Amino acid sequence: MRVLILFYLLSASMTIGTAQNTCPLQIGTNLAGPADYGSEWPLVDIMKYARTWTTHNAYWVGGGVNAWDTQVLSFFNLDEHGWPMQVPVDNIPGTEAPQIVLTVWANTAVLPGGTYILLYEGEGTITLQWDAQVISSEPGRMEVNVTPGVANIMALEINETSPTNHIRNIRFLMPGTEETYPEQIWSTEWKDKLAPFSALRFMDWGYTNNSPLQDWTDRTVLDDYVYTDVGMPYELMIKACNDLDKDAWICIPHQASDDYILQMATLFRDELEPERKMYVEYSNETWNWLFEQTHYLDEQGDQNTPWPERTVPFIQNALDIWSGVFANEMDRIVRVVGVQHSWQDVSNRVVFNMEPGSFDAFAPAAYFHIPGEGHAALKSMGNNVPVEEVLYWARQGMLNEAWTWTLSQQESIADELGIPMLYYEGGQHLTPDPWGTDQNYGPAMVAAQRDSGMYTLYREWLDSLSTLGTSEQPGLLMHFSYIGVPSQKYGSFGSLECQFCPDEYFPKYEALIDYQDECAPSTRINDPDPEANWQVWPNPVSDGNLYCRWTAQEGGSIDVSDIQGIHLGTYPANRESITQITLPAYSGTFILCFREKADRSLIAPGWFGFTDRRKNQITSVQNNLFCKI
Repeated sequence: MRVLILFYLLSASMTIGTAQNTCPLQIGTNLAGPADYGSEWPLVDIMKYARTWTTHNAYWVGGGVNAWDTQVLSFFNLDEHGWPMQVPVDNIPGTEAPQIVLTVWANTAVLPGGTYILLYEGEGTITLQWDAQVISSEPGRMEVNVTPGVANIMALEINETSPTNHIRNIRFLMPGTEETYPEQIWSTEWKDKLAPFSALRFMDWGYTNNSPLQDWTDRTVLDDYVYTDVGMPYELMIKACNDLDKDAWICIPHQASDDYILQMATLFRDELEPERKMYVEYSNETWNWLFEQTHYLDEQGDQNTPWPERTVPFIQNALDIWSGVFANEMDRIVRVVGVQHSWQDVSNRVVFNMEPGSFDAFAPAAYFHIPGEGHAALKSMGNNVPVEEVLYWARQGMLNEAWTWTLSQQESIADELGIPMLYYEGGQHLTPDPWGTDQNYGPAMVAAQRDSGMYTLYREWLDSLSTLGTSEQPGLLMHFSYIGVPSQKYGSFGSLECQFCPDEYFPKYEALIDYQDECAPSTRINDPDPEANWQVWPNPVSDGNLYCRWTAQEGGSIDVSDIQGIHLGTYPANRESITQITLPAYSGTFILCFREKADRSLIAPGWFGFTDRRKNQITSVQNNLFCKI
């Protein structure tokens, strides 16, 4: 049983603001990085997501090692975009045969089956194997039948290439896209399912974590043979936002030179449509010791300055360069300082050491998780752990840790500095303890991703986060991530599990859509205090406990009644405090009336209908209610 919270405003000897036209929490998404083994395929040309070249013997050597990757690519002469200019290559020290190049796609089960078209320029011999079989071939064009998931891998080899007209510009096109791919580069399924999201974060597209990029010439460009080396081209990030009408969240590589940062900012300024907003962040999780960027900043920073303060000059410099490029167009960018959700001290020591006015927002993550006691409890249950137990502990982590951390960030930084709190990532974070291991409750964590209880958790989390924003200054949650394969060992982060699968029920994705469709309320009162508002969360309520925050000038009380007008209780509501209300255990409809302390005048009523969600079906929800006060 849970409570669905809806609001209707009534005139009562005062002016009451109209319902918000804008959600107090906007929803964007992180995109998965280019990978041959991934589930996200934005481009109809899947060659760009092939693995970087490996080398191996041109033929099988009887009694030889015949290594899968002989690791001698450095002996190949590659053109400026990575295409080998001579194949095979003979007489490489330590090899047992002439060497050729090969690439693979290692998760064909997630691709659409059918006839793919392979186009190329130059002269030579290309072979395909395993789940890709050539149907017909002519110079520059091959028809290839792809049967996903049979071997769950397919390979492309360049066996021979002309030294005067080497094979290059290979395009491996999804079925039905040969005529349209030059203009319509995006997969229709990828593009259509992105429609609900307002912004795209390109952290993984740019291979931000552990990035080797330093000079502007190091970056990926459009004509490179694959994008799985150092990430997607910035030009495609810009094109995605322009084509799909999305705002962009951009991450600056941690080793980027000042010239790199300047060129990057200039490119986005000149090429991104002016109506698109840009959120600019230096690197990603510079406090996370799993990533090279954290060690780099620690080692390269001023050793006389303590950590994390020594990271601040790097963040400051990068954002200042962007500020200079956008000096006359500052309304186009939001300069974001990333912080650690669960470690308030680290967040404070970074943010409060930035130059005032040099940044516009800060961003922790917004994940909920299984707490330590939950892991211990789940481990004690043996095999066949019920999904309900995982969901229970995930909610405990949400209520007792994640929400507490979020409120701390809001009060310590957002309220103190008067800047918005955004969320660079967020959603569920159900992973085993230790991370990367097989645990008895792993199957239940994966099953929870498809359970309707996950929908309920997401709605509760989104509605709670929405209370911290307003329509004038909304929060922005960049969900992590868009499409991803579930994993017991490493987490199941995609809101969708597959791009080309038929319409199935993915609770996280549905919750993200439904939240935006229904837009959880945070109602603004224009009288008596233009700056006052009242907020109620979580929405929906799942345990009968409701929380209210009221920022009216004098505070007051909250009256609770049932639909028959029977008074159930009065709760004090002081300015900026949070009031907990326990609703009756029985089903019904309940009315909350907010009254000012001074004259007990009605501020606004809200109504609450108990509902039950079974298999994504909502019952006993009332659509209209008239309160007679």
